[in-house]
Amino acid sequence: MAYDHLLGASAELFPDGTGPFPSIPYTDENTFHEVLVLFSHLAAVTERLHFVTSVLVLPQRPAAMVAKQAATLDLLSGGRFRLAVGVGWNWAEYEALGADFSTRESRMEEQIEVMRRLWTEPVVDFSGKWVKFETMRMDPKPIQKPHVPIIVGGYADAAFRRAVKFGAGWYGFNCDPARTKEMLGKLDAAFAKAGKKRGPGYQIIITPPMSMKMDAMQEYAALGVDRLVLNLGGQKPEQVDKRLPEIGGLVKMAA
Repeated sequence: MAYDHLLGASAELFPDGTGPFPSIPYTDENTFHEVLVLFSHLAAVTERLHFVTSVLVLPQRPAAMVAKQAATLDLLSGGRFRLAVGVGWNWAEYEALGADFSTRESRMEEQIEVMRRLWTEPVVDFSGKWVKFETMRMDPKPIQKPHVPIIVGGYADAAFRRAVKFGAGWYGFNCDPARTKEMLGKLDAAFAKAGKKRGPGYQIIITPPMSMKMDAMQEYAALGVDRLVLNLGGQKPEQVDKRLPEIGGLVKMAA
């Protein structure tokens, strides 16, 4: 798991905070790599490690470019990639990248449709509100079928609606078992509103809080969580080194 931010935003831009995330807003003290480039390197030096974005802020990026990057990464990793997407929170980063923050939710839905079609159809014509092209082809296709799994992140009602409509799963960041249970209740309510039911193949991926208890894995398992993606505590070597002993203990318990 690695989060997706391209630029750090000064804390001065967010005097009222930005939500329940302990590491934001990002400043010059934070270090983060571009997530898809990072995963491509890690895929080349590993064989069993799986990769999931946490989450890729899709509306900041061109849909066709993300589709191509994801298909390439999926192919080169042997199908070890899951694309978790969200709309993000950092208006300043959007502005710096020349992307419209106000339309990010509806634009992401169109982007997901574009990517799925490019991954699965030989030749694609697309005429949407934000994306328009004719007779475009993307090869090679992803190795996973029908395409790279799209995991939708977010806690708003609209995020759960998108998770039902587009997602192969739902991703929750910094969720303890109690919050996970609450969010899964909202997810299932969104499924019911759409006249559907969450099936056994629908993936639930959670990043627990940094202070996760050693025995919490059983609680997550009882809730039906498929994967726990642990937070490394940062991307600087000293941050990762500090976190590894605790993660090692959790891995031993899971084994």
